[in-house]
Order: sequence, then C-alpha cells, then structure tokens
Amino acid sequence: MDEGRRTVLFTLATSQGIRSYRAFSAEYTRVAVKLQSDGQEVAPVPGARHYERLLKVGGLKTGPHAPTARVLEQLFQRPVEELLRPAAEMPELEREHSTQARSLPVLDESELLMNARDAASHAGEAAALHLDEMTLDQLHDDLVQLARKYGYTAPTEVYEGANSLLRTAQVLLERTRSPEQHTRLYYAAGQATALLAAVSFDLGALTPAVSFARSAAQYGKTIGNGPLQSYAYGMMAFMAFWDGRPSEAVRLAKNAQQFGGLGDTARRRLYTIEARAHGHLRNDGQAQRAIRDALDQNSGQRDELHDDIGGEFGFDAARTAMSNATTCLLLRDGAGAEDSATMALTLLSSLPVPEQPIVVSGPAAVDLARARLMRHEVEGAQEALAPVFQVLPNWRGSGMLERLTAARIELTRPEFRDAPTALTLAEQIEDFSSFSPARRLGATSPLAIEA
Repeated sequence: MDEGRRTVLFTLATSQGIRSYRAFSAEYTRVAVKLQSDGQEVAPVPGARHYERLLKVGGLKTGPHAPTARVLEQLFQRPVEELLRPAAEMPELEREHSTQARSLPVLDESELLMNARDAASHAGEAAALHLDEMTLDQLHDDLVQLARKYGYTAPTEVYEGANSLLRTAQVLLERTRSPEQHTRLYYAAGQATALLAAVSFDLGALTPAVSFARSAAQYGKTIGNGPLQSYAYGMMAFMAFWDGRPSEAVRLAKNAQQFGGLGDTARRRLYTIEARAHGHLRNDGQAQRAIRDALDQNSGQRDELHDDIGGEFGFDAARTAMSNATTCLLLRDGAGAEDSATMALTLLSSLPVPEQPIVVSGPAAVDLARARLMRHEVEGAQEALAPVFQVLPNWRGSGMLERLTAARIELTRPEFRDAPTALTLAEQIEDFSSFSPARRLGATSPLAIEA
C-alpha cells in the first residue's frame, strides 16, 4: 500500500505486531472480552475486509460505530478519529515506531490480498469507463455528414445539429478514461464548435460566433491538432475583418498558417482569407500576392479536416473564386470581380442543383451583380440576382445579405437615381433582406463588404 494512504491504525498495528488479520482478531477479541466484563457494550471483531478498510485512508465512508470504536480505542490507546487519520500527518508517530516497524515483515498475505483487490477494482472501473468504438464512429459519421451538407442546409437546422453533437461529445467525455477516446472526443467537440462558429456567423450573431471559434481553437490545442486550430484561427480572422478590424484579421490569418499538418486546401483557405483582409485595407499589392499564393497551393498535401471531411471545412475552387471576387470588389476591380464570380458560378453549375451550396452560389451571384453595376449594367445585375431572390428566408445568411447591402449602396449613385429598373432592383433588395434570420438576430452592416 502507498505510504500516503496508510492510517495511524496501520502504523500502530504494525508496531505492535498485529498487522495480520489473524493477530489483530485475536488481540481485538481479548480486549473486547475484558471491556465486556467491565459492563461496557462492545462489538464483535470486524471482518477481514472491514479491517483492511481501517488500514487505508478513506477506506470507510463513515466512522466505526461506538461499540467497535470503544474496543479500538482501548486496544491502541488513541481516539478513533485519530486512528483513521493519515499516518503521514503524524511524523512523530512514524519516528516513535520506526525501529519496531523495521524489525517486522513489510508485507503479509492480508496486505497483498488488499492491494490485489484494489487493483482489480480499479481495473474494473477503467474497463467499465471505456466506450464502445461504434459509439465514437457514429459521432464521427454524424459530424462528417453535417459538415458536408452545410452548404445546402438551412442555418437553423445546422445549428441544432451541431449543438446536439457537441453535447453528445461532452457527455461521452465523462464516460471514458481512455486517452485515445478522449482525443477522438475532443476532436469531435472541436469540429462541432467550429460548425457552430460558422453557422452563428451566417445567422448574423458575431459575438457567439467568435466565442465558438475560440472554443474550437482550444479543443484543437488540447489534442495538438494543427488543422483544427488553423480552421478556427481562420474563422477568427474572417470575423475580425467583418467586425471592422482588418489589420487584426491579417495577423490571425498569418498565425493560422503556422500550424503544422496543413494540406493544400487549408493553406488555400487561409491565403484567400488573408487576401480579403488586405482588400479591406485597400492594400492592392498584398491582396494580389495572397490571391496568387492561394492559387499556387498544389503540392498534393492533404489533411483530414479540410480534405477528407471537407464540406464546410473544405475550400474548393468555386469557393476560392467566390472569395476572390469579393476581394476584387474591395479593390474596386470590377473586371476581376466579374471574372472570378463567373468562374465560381460556372464551377457550381456542374453540380446537381440540390448539391449547389447556397453559401457559395448566393454570394457569388451578388458579387457578379455588383461588378456589373460598377459598369452601369443594371439589367445585367438584375439578371444575376434573379436566382438569389428565390432563396427562402431561412437560408439567407449574413454573408449574402451584407453583399446585397453593398449592391443596394451601388444603386444610390447619381446615374441610377432616376432609372426605373434601378429603383425596382433596390426595392427588391430591401424586401428580400428584411426577411432573414440574420436580420431577426439584429445583424448590422459593418466593414464586411464596403461600398
């Protein structure tokens, strides 16, 4: 037994030569008979297991009853409360009996049995707190499915699903002692909070979005997962320029690029986010450099989160083109924006309609409309926005709405003031924007897409 777990009773029994249960039982019975002859109430000798618990700190949930305590106090000449204290708290006791203790056997069969039972009990508890691997596999599969259908699922539905999966991961963490399973569950919790960060932003709730992103980064740090930390930092960079802090966004995007284990997709995403941040700073040279860096990521390296799971964690050519279109608009490069937005929509058109992610197709269409408005093509802008106006209210995320706000501002230019088509388009944008989860949650129009 670990010395720190030995009671005072253990030390005294050892020093008196009655450490074994047989010797203790004989001496206890002798003292009990004497006390009983004096008219005092006593209890029979404790059983072997009860005796073993008396020797171990915390072995008893409650102290011995008075008839038992009376015999123990007479036998060892100390109050029972003191007998059950850790021997380590009484160094004078150890010194007093050290000579006697050294002359006695260190172990006996009773102690070996007690330690064996302790080990068996602990092993049994550990085995009981090991989850069935299929439970973890199912959680992983559910997260993969949610991430992959993110782009064509209503934000409120994604939020409910991600929140439920996060709670599941947190509960399961309390039910296992396996380090390997803890790693898998922290990874699952990180993915769920990352999805909650993304969908909170789409719903126009920036403050909880930032909090979820930080939580995802912390989960990634706990298990040393570079791609998860990178994704979370990328989200925080994205939210920083959306909140009017483009310099902070550049810093966060560069920090995200330093994590290990990143594949081409992860790096493409981070360079694209960095380009947007430089666009908000009107730094044309750095924005164009970041766009080139994004397009140059073709080493063939992959990581599980961004490539194997993909979906919302992925960043394909269509999404890259969509984001680059927005960067070009920030730099007032209408031709570049139109080319990139057209490329994004062309790439998406190769997918079945139900699988075309609205979080990409919607913003790309709005950016195309803005690019056309920059060269005074109101009818062309109206044509580009026609599919956007068909998007149902629950699917109208903040990214799409802020771009529409910028398009609405374009329509206030003097050359559009008396154009009937421009007035009609402006009214359509206002009506469309008023019915959305983001507006109901009080989303505003900060620096996200500047006019």
